[in-house]
Amino acid sequence: MRVIFMGTPEFSVPALEAVAAAHEVTCVYTQPPRPAGRGRKDRPSPVQARAEALGLVVRHPASLKTPEAQAEFAALKADVAVVVAYGLILPQPVLDAPARGCLNIHASLLPRWRGAAPIHRAIMAGDAETGISIMRMEAGLDTGPVLLTERTRIGAEETTADLHDRLAAMGARAIVAALERLDTLVPVAQPEAGVTYAAKIDKAEARVDWTRPAEEVDRLIRGLSPFPGAWAGIAGERVKLLRSRVVEGAGAPGEVLSGFTIACGTGAVEVTEAQREGKRPMPAAEVLRGLDLPGRLD
Repeated sequence: MRVIFMGTPEFSVPALEAVAAAHEVTCVYTQPPRPAGRGRKDRPSPVQARAEALGLVVRHPASLKTPEAQAEFAALKADVAVVVAYGLILPQPVLDAPARGCLNIHASLLPRWRGAAPIHRAIMAGDAETGISIMRMEAGLDTGPVLLTERTRIGAEETTADLHDRLAAMGARAIVAALERLDTLVPVAQPEAGVTYAAKIDKAEARVDWTRPAEEVDRLIRGLSPFPGAWAGIAGERVKLLRSRVVEGAGAPGEVLSGFTIACGTGAVEVTEAQREGKRPMPAAEVLRGLDLPGRLD
């Protein structure tokens, strides 16, 4: 089929590669290059970089709301558009342009965790499982009927980074399967019951509150790893906590029980990976060789 691919971050790259291997990708749409790095030079998105390496035509309009942009999109005469973490709203003329519609790869089991941060929110909420939904897009926020789902358990010590990579690979497999079976898949309307919204992560959420139960603290650490990174104040330094697990222990909230094991409101959390300011992520034992923990963390 003639496919328009629309995506931006690293999460979208496996799907781009899989679709390009199986179908004719007539054009790739992605977000415009953004300033990045110390020199603040414009850097292309991961999807643009990979698409250009594959020899594909790339467009990065700032908006799809203009008649000119919509006419250019329609002129591609695509059979279908595949959309994954693109980052721009698709107006109705764009949704209507491909002959067989626009399919979205969404990293949750819809209708749970519609919206911007489904992977983070699933871990932070303590969900036992998540997955990939292939959805036929409509004007609402992730409200369209679902064509195909794949489910996966969330590991007890899995971080957002870990789950991100697994779901990206799952999404690539699922979209290829959906395109192959497009004639036979039956769209299923999302139920009204069970709708939740995955709000964009706010950095204000990232400071660890040690008065919370250990299970919540652990989920916050894993859910915000690697970005923006849950953090605690240690001897005046903001230290990111990147991996953890719930362990036995009790004490005043924030009390250092041993090593990098910290008492919470109930129970305790052992931090297994952390990152000091200006340094790379390191196993907890390596961090502790250069950082003396006080008796209690802020």
